[in-house]
Amino acid sequence: MTSDHGKPLREQDAATDPFAQFAAWEHDAREAGLRMPEAAALATASPDGVPSVRMVLVKGFGEHGFVFFSNYDSAKGHDLERNPRAALMFYWDPLGRQVRLSGAVERTSAAESDAYAQSRPRGSQLSALASPQSQIVASRALLEQRVAELQREFGEGELPRAEHWGGFRLAVETVEFWQQRSDRLHDRLRYRRGGGDWTIERLAP
Repeated sequence: MTSDHGKPLREQDAATDPFAQFAAWEHDAREAGLRMPEAAALATASPDGVPSVRMVLVKGFGEHGFVFFSNYDSAKGHDLERNPRAALMFYWDPLGRQVRLSGAVERTSAAESDAYAQSRPRGSQLSALASPQSQIVASRALLEQRVAELQREFGEGELPRAEHWGGFRLAVETVEFWQQRSDRLHDRLRYRRGGGDWTIERLAP
């Protein structure tokens, strides 16, 4: 028998909407000192159903959705252009918790993408401009050379946002909160939107 990992997840204690519940759990993860609690696995699929998954950093969340940024010409960008649905999963092992979300995805506005791009460290901005993400390159040296060229071109001036780089917003349709419990009798609460309101359902572990 294993001991419970964290607090039980009970219906009477859960927030009435998933965004408040996520905010509370995300706060707990940060307070616990977890490294990069904003990291999540992003799953996409091609139009013919071939799945792909990778880690992304979620840079904002709320009732309008969960936002992450990437190269629109990357593998994930092409998947989402042709099949604009995805799933995210956060996993906070020290707390024995995971959160799964799914829904439709759309690009953020250019203004939102510009604002975030300009907030990034300069090295990250240069990398985004220099990298043809997901494409085959002959060597790392070529990427480093391109970064050096951009540094010479722009000096200390403001860097532009590449047209092929920006944000995506996942509009949440279902969210599942999973809390580890003893003997693998875990708590699973799923929020599902119906007619504008959220229904909370308990799932068997």
